[in-house]
Order: sequence, then C-alpha cells, then structure tokens
Amino acid sequence: MSSSEPGRPATQRLFAAVLPPGAAVAELRTALAPLHALPGAPDLRWTSPEGWHFTLAFYGEVPEDVRPELEARLERAARRTEPFALRVHGAGHFGGRALWAGAAGGLDTLRLLAERAEAAARRTGLPMEEHRRHTPHLTLARSRGAADLRHLVAALAGFEGQRGEAAELTLVHSHPPASGVPGERPRHTAVRAWPLGG
Repeated sequence: MSSSEPGRPATQRLFAAVLPPGAAVAELRTALAPLHALPGAPDLRWTSPEGWHFTLAFYGEVPEDVRPELEARLERAARRTEPFALRVHGAGHFGGRALWAGAAGGLDTLRLLAERAEAAARRTGLPMEEHRRHTPHLTLARSRGAADLRHLVAALAGFEGQRGEAAELTLVHSHPPASGVPGERPRHTAVRAWPLGG
C-alpha cells in the first residue's frame, strides 16, 4: 500500500534492516514473558515479535519511481558485506520512552552495513539525517510518556541469546496505524531481501 497526494508521486515508508533469526525471536519471547507482570509493564506498548528488527537506515517516504535505484544500490551493499555473527544480548533504554534488547557479535560489520545502507540512500538522492554512531537494538516496548524502565532493563540485563548469523539485508515497508484505534501499532512487511556476500 502506498501513500499519495494529488500531483505527487506515490510513496512508501521504507527502512533497511537485519531481521533476527527465528530461533533468536523465540528465545527473546520466552525471556520477555515474565517482564509483562512487572510494575509498569502493562502501561507500555509492547512490540510484536513480527516487528522486531535491527534498523540499519530509515528512509522515510520513498517515491516509487526512486525505489528501483535504491534497491539496486542496497543489493550492491549486501553483496559487498560478508555474513556475520549476531546474537541478542542484554538490554537498555532510550530515556523513559523505549525499552530495547541489544546485540553482540559482528557489530563492526553490522555498523559497516548500516553505513552502506545510508550511503545507498544518499547516492539515490534521498535526504538522510546526519550520520550518528549506529546503536544496534530491537525495540521491545514504548511508553507514551517518560516511564521508569530501569527495573525492566535490569531484568533483561543478563540475557544472552544463542549465537546466530546475519545473512540478509532486508528492505522493509512500514505501514503506520491507519484505523485510529488507540494502541494500534505500525505493521512491517519485507519488500525485498538480498543475501550478504551474495
């Protein structure tokens, strides 16, 4: 589904990501189950496991006529990057607004892939924010206001997922909530995926 206004090309809200392997998703799901009973947890908006991803670059609204060039450049970025070790590890928070699980393994390669995904957009002509050091994370929950997430971070701090391998770069379409139903979450669907080192 694309958004469009009269006289403007249709667009899709896109980002590049590495998706965690199914085994990592299952492990993390099990580790999170007890957290839902902790104080304050029911007030958070928990992301569904289907929406977990390590964002590499957020592109915003991408015109459909620009997408083929972006995809070609992302394919080259994937081909130039070897698969790397990746596991879910520990936790943290961004202020009082987001709880996340971290990553361990080939983080230098993950950051390199993020830089290449950003460069692909810039070379395509998409406006990108100023580059910041990439902090790999899976967003687990969000708060509408500032919440004290420290006890949730502490409960997950010792989490060590199994070692896996990141083997694909995925272009994802983010569908924002459209129904106006309180608490509705964005949906994410994979548009294309390219093997690393392919």
